[in-house]
Amino acid sequence: MIRKFLDQAYLSETEPSRRHFLKTGLSTCTLLALPMAATSVHAAIKKPLEKKLSFLNLHTGERTRTTFWANGRYIPEGMRAINQVLRDHRTGDRYKIDPTLFDFLHLLQHKLRTNQEFHVISAYRSPATNARLAAQSGGVAKNSLHTHGKAIDIRLPGRKLSDLRSAALSLQIGGVGYYPSSNFVHLDTGNYRFWGGRRI
Repeated sequence: MIRKFLDQAYLSETEPSRRHFLKTGLSTCTLLALPMAATSVHAAIKKPLEKKLSFLNLHTGERTRTTFWANGRYIPEGMRAINQVLRDHRTGDRYKIDPTLFDFLHLLQHKLRTNQEFHVISAYRSPATNARLAAQSGGVAKNSLHTHGKAIDIRLPGRKLSDLRSAALSLQIGGVGYYPSSNFVHLDTGNYRFWGGRRI
């Protein structure tokens, strides 16, 4: 279900660009009529769409900026680089993060018109880590989506936490938790829902 929402959201977000393309189509055709310009214009049109994300793990200091999707498929090397940075920093355990979460973050980045790196408070949690945290706090779900690689807690430097939350809510995909006292927003690929504040 979330995949359908993501596809629809991408179409919605890219609609202005499609309208611009249609308006400039005649100019492009004119350029293609010129031998010298044809190659460069054709190359621009053929340039593959790439999805990139940047992360800084606030616990380990590790960071990555990588392409995780290109030419219609996910890139294994990029996925592995992100999974390494988003591992359980307490145990060192790594997990294959749900690619849909990356799509969610990429769409959020596009919504906010930024390519800044996300500061990561928590991503994957091993079952052992989650059980320990759940025992210490009633705010940690015993079967948290963090343990399934489907959730992440983030903030974005230079942007208000409330703006990050509002942008995530506007996408209407997945879960959005708002934790201003701890300065992070929780995102996950579960059903659309929200908590931790008034709906905007």
